[in-house]
Amino acid sequence: MIRICLPRKVEDIIDRIQAAGYEAYAVGGCIRDSILGKEPDDWDITTSAKPEEVKKLFDRTIDTGIQHGTVTVMYGKEGFEVTTYRIDGKYEDSRHPKDVTFTANLKEDLRRRDFTINAMAYNPKDGLVDLYEGVQDMKRGLIRCVGDARERFTEDALRMMRAVRFSAQLGYIIEEKTKKAVMELAPTLHNISAERIRTELVKLLLSAHPDFLKIAYETGITAQILPEFDICMKTEQNNPHHCYHVGEHILHTLPYVKADKVLRLAMLFHDIGKPRTLTVDENGITHNHGHAAAGEEIALRIMKRLKFDNDTIDKVGRLVRYHDLKIESSAKSIRRAVHQTGEDIFPLLFSVKYADIMAQSEYQREEKLSELEVLKNIYNTVIAEKDCLSLKELAVTGSDLLAIGMKPGREMGLTLHKLLEVVLEEPEHNQKDYLLSLLPLQD
Repeated sequence: MIRICLPRKVEDIIDRIQAAGYEAYAVGGCIRDSILGKEPDDWDITTSAKPEEVKKLFDRTIDTGIQHGTVTVMYGKEGFEVTTYRIDGKYEDSRHPKDVTFTANLKEDLRRRDFTINAMAYNPKDGLVDLYEGVQDMKRGLIRCVGDARERFTEDALRMMRAVRFSAQLGYIIEEKTKKAVMELAPTLHNISAERIRTELVKLLLSAHPDFLKIAYETGITAQILPEFDICMKTEQNNPHHCYHVGEHILHTLPYVKADKVLRLAMLFHDIGKPRTLTVDENGITHNHGHAAAGEEIALRIMKRLKFDNDTIDKVGRLVRYHDLKIESSAKSIRRAVHQTGEDIFPLLFSVKYADIMAQSEYQREEKLSELEVLKNIYNTVIAEKDCLSLKELAVTGSDLLAIGMKPGREMGLTLHKLLEVVLEEPEHNQKDYLLSLLPLQD
């Protein structure tokens, strides 16, 4: 018998609803995660009580989705969603039911949920309610729709991406009928907002198996949400440095960086410009000169289309632009590279370059990794010695130039950058008196 330790607040809410004569259970992903031994992100409660009946039982509630039966019960500063058992009406937009009907039957509520592993309920009195073999599917490592897969995906097309995302998070395979339904209905993802697609894509990329993005390709999902990636999956690389085509190379890089949104997106997009820049020389060897710049342009377009925030767009774009930057093994070269790329993302380039190398062929791999380690050590020394790397660290400021009579404007900016060039070359020259002595006196 499976026993789940509910948080005290969740148990208190369930107890109060049951004491009033209604049914109540913790339900969904929190039960799945608890069985897996993971700490749930949040706890949802389902009940036979109607929303107005739930509201009478608690001092503070918020009508977060009352038209669909959901109220949020405030317990101190923490909120818990409590939703009435319901049957969804006809779906007309691959997202929202036209109407919902409240029901007193838990089975009817569970049967409308997406996957068997998310269709389990629990309370201390009745124990685990698992009507659709969710525990068995977890033991088998299977993502399977509740009931008819085609019906579930017609109700909400985003569930197809969720199937791949849960597969990637848990390392499960997608059951054959469920996978077949995804392949059939993937085009309906055009009904889903960019924000919801972005959220699922990021969750997939941050999962334990980000390379399961290949399943999204095989089922036709990326053809709808990321067609640029599909082109990469058909772009060969006949080059000693590579052993995969472009798309497979991208997939292999993803697990080599930590589960960080900016880093995983950077790897997803780092070679997205290769199809556009593909050339073949007289020996049949493929080249992709200028692919980083082309990749940045494509990556920015994709991220704007998926409505990523500006900070993410900026950082990922720069990592794509500079992922292949050639840096000489000298402090001077490191300082210039940091200034060129930006102090915020330069350290991330070591992770990006490492992942890129590890997903290439073994040709010169040891030399590449050794060179990368040398660059990292030089960078650490530059940082430890607090070398000037940007205008904000320059010993001379705009105010200093004004004080010697320089007029505000373009000339002042050019002067500061010229002085920075001096300091990037010789960091010991970052002294105000010395730098000002290099300037002609102003009238």
